[in-house]
Amino acid sequence: MTTRRNFIKETGLLAASLALAPSLTKAFAPAQRAVGIQLYSLRDIIGKDVKGVIEKVAKAGFKEVETYGYAPNGSFWGLSPKDFKALLDTNGLYSPSGHFSFDNYISTGNLDDIKSYIDASNVLGSKYVVAPWLSENLRKTTDDYKKVAERLNKAGELCIQAGINVGYHNHGFEFDKHVDTTGFEILLAETDPNLVYFELDLYWAVFAGHNPVDIFKKHPRRFKMWHVKDMDKTKKTWNTEVGNGSIDFKSIFAQAKLSGVKHIYLEQETNYKPDQIGSIKTSIDYIKGSLLK
Repeated sequence: MTTRRNFIKETGLLAASLALAPSLTKAFAPAQRAVGIQLYSLRDIIGKDVKGVIEKVAKAGFKEVETYGYAPNGSFWGLSPKDFKALLDTNGLYSPSGHFSFDNYISTGNLDDIKSYIDASNVLGSKYVVAPWLSENLRKTTDDYKKVAERLNKAGELCIQAGINVGYHNHGFEFDKHVDTTGFEILLAETDPNLVYFELDLYWAVFAGHNPVDIFKKHPRRFKMWHVKDMDKTKKTWNTEVGNGSIDFKSIFAQAKLSGVKHIYLEQETNYKPDQIGSIKTSIDYIKGSLLK
């Protein structure tokens, strides 16, 4: 019988080879770092004209995209993984990671959904399968969070065999107190750092009253991806273009090496000015001009 400890030993060479891959180990060099976008930022328009929107994303200066909304054996806005990969290639874009629903898997333990996500990710050449959200019924108690962590580890074991890692993306609810800890701390403590990485949504960390730099110091190199999303100065629940809000991104980017970040994604969900494409252009210009120099 293969125990989890034996599994990690058996896959140690694979993990080591992944760790040595140039695309994953290159130190965070701000001036050379590609800027990505979580395509959920464009959810109101991408389904109507996926080819046109992807073209505009590339023209705005983005080099990477993070997908969302792919259902098991589904499509990316009507395109098969192969056709979506061709669209990205045509526009000089790469998708290192995608958001995929883990709810059914966490509820049942059935890995079929994860296998489907691996297949789609391999077609795109992605390196991370990210759990983006937990339904409320899956996160009520400390034991719930421990179960989530256990399932993330199991998914990580499966993914790493395909050269892919599992990620977890936070919102604000993970920072809620559960007795003397938080769901976020449980997930970090109970997941194996060789199997599960984290995508820190900087906005939600700040929204919950935490300084991302303090999180990096407590859990160094666990955060391979960031969502760079700014907070409106007058209405905390709104987003705004990066650089126009209240989050001190310069101090956060200064600690990128401590975080272990490999991919940064702009995300904006509300309050676009003048519109979605105009907003993401304003944000990427600020990121490139003021944060990655």
